[in-house]
Amino acid sequence: MVVTFLLTFAVFVLVVFAMSLGWIIKRKSIQGSCGGISSLGLEKVCDCPEPCDARKKRIVREAQRQQNRIL
Repeated sequence: MVVTFLLTFAVFVLVVFAMSLGWIIKRKSIQGSCGGISSLGLEKVCDCPEPCDARKKRIVREAQRQQNRIL
């Protein structure tokens, strides 16, 4: 029973490590396969007329990241 638990735990640790390694190498955030809310043509989730300060900072950061990206 303990061996099964340790083996299962090791597999989960390896999977999490592999996922984190993929993120570290590609610097790409995890996203769904269907595109989420952006596939509907919506820029934001809330119905606010103007995005909040945190959202504005994220937009600027993402634009800078896209600008500095090497393909």
